[in-house]
Amino acid sequence: MVRVEANRRDFLRWLAAAGAGLATAGIAPAVFAQEAAAAGSDVVVVLGATVVDGTDGPPRPDWAVVLVGDRIAWTGPAAHLPSPTGVRTIDGRGRYLVPGLWDLHTHGLDLERVFPPLYLANGVTGIREMWGYTENRAARDKIVRGELAGPRVVMGSSIVDGPVSMLQPPVTKVATAAEARAAVRTAVAEGADFVKVYSYLGAEAFAAIADECRHAGLPFAGHWPYRVPQPAASDAGQHSLEHLFGVPLYTSAHRDEFLRTLAATPFDPANPRSFFVLARELDRRATETYSPWRAQQFFARLVGNGTRLTPTMVVNKVMCSPAGTFAHDPRLKYIPKDVRDNWAEQIRIRTPITPEEIAQQDAYFHAQVELAGAAHRAGVPLLAGTDCLNPYVFPGFSLHDELEHLVEAGLSPRRALQVATRDAAAFLGRSATAGTIAAGKVADLVLLDADPLADIGAIRRIDTVVAAGRVFGRAALDRMLADVAAATSAGANARSVGLPVHSCC
Repeated sequence: MVRVEANRRDFLRWLAAAGAGLATAGIAPAVFAQEAAAAGSDVVVVLGATVVDGTDGPPRPDWAVVLVGDRIAWTGPAAHLPSPTGVRTIDGRGRYLVPGLWDLHTHGLDLERVFPPLYLANGVTGIREMWGYTENRAARDKIVRGELAGPRVVMGSSIVDGPVSMLQPPVTKVATAAEARAAVRTAVAEGADFVKVYSYLGAEAFAAIADECRHAGLPFAGHWPYRVPQPAASDAGQHSLEHLFGVPLYTSAHRDEFLRTLAATPFDPANPRSFFVLARELDRRATETYSPWRAQQFFARLVGNGTRLTPTMVVNKVMCSPAGTFAHDPRLKYIPKDVRDNWAEQIRIRTPITPEEIAQQDAYFHAQVELAGAAHRAGVPLLAGTDCLNPYVFPGFSLHDELEHLVEAGLSPRRALQVATRDAAAFLGRSATAGTIAAGKVADLVLLDADPLADIGAIRRIDTVVAAGRVFGRAALDRMLADVAAATSAGANARSVGLPVHSCC
């Protein structure tokens, strides 16, 4: 096909005529083009890349994707595109274009000089922030207003836990159904996208949260509340269960014995973490008595309810490894000193020490990976999340690690990529606007130097990131990383507002 030179205005006219994809997305192509021309919206063409669009369709070599402002306006064979002048063109030849990634379990967005740029530099264009408080909401709002470069943010409520809690403020502690309902109403008033439930929440309060969330039309998600049977939490509508907590117990031949031990053990206000340590040890022991029959029953319950599992294998790996394993990770140069110090102290008291403990925890981690794979094969939807702000879990970088763990669990590279793109958007109710590369969807994209379907490790080889239509080429991404490293090297602390370094798990 002979390609005709087109200036910017002519190119938008062509787009209006060619915009069947926009019309399918419910956007009038002519109106879209007119408004884009009037507003002076940026027009960007990614030309010649192999598009891996996040669907089950085949890769599309030598494809073109046209972006106007923060939307994808057209996709199709590059040969069908008029040769544009007056618009920005990104050379995609020999590269692979994928949807922007989502990390669906994060903390610490309010570390504004560190976390938001690290997400973007690693192709993470959307996150689910799992602990909502004033400073996090302020950071989110800066991103929305364009004052801070960062990912799209789905914001949780304050964490809602029982009157005994492992957490320090700003946790919300509730003891009664009335207090639990009030916590949901506060979450609605604060603009939370979901309610985060936690480990020591009582059964009565949990039931009240589930009911109040139904009335408010607000999802709830989080840890397994130990005083609620996990299948019952799924039945009640808990949207996702984090970290595989309790999943080994419910897939064990000795399930009832383990659950009786937990039920007979009170939460200790003087040592609130002791119950969590017991539950984790029982989870470890439960992986040694895995029952395919129990697993089939349990996973079928989750599938029937649409409950997702967020394995967060990357943080599980850290907690199952000896203290020195990550002490020299080169990515530590991006982490403020107060966070590094906090990580070193947590690791010192929480990770295995003796050879026997190290062997046990290594086996435990690999059993968790196998358990995630078994859940996937049973049809349980998985989410890709990292739990960053926990020790040696790095914003952005660690999502790449998590995708590699998903492949280790038995997912194909395509399925692992879909978990962090298409499936993430579906979970968040955003399938119509995000998660795949199609006309009418948001312009969140990552251009890679290698094929992620051949090796999921290619997700690290980033040439360009597009976040809400803003283009960050490799030089800009390198400057972003250098600025973060310089800020932390100069002694920038995690927070200037006096909040402690807190992670939730």
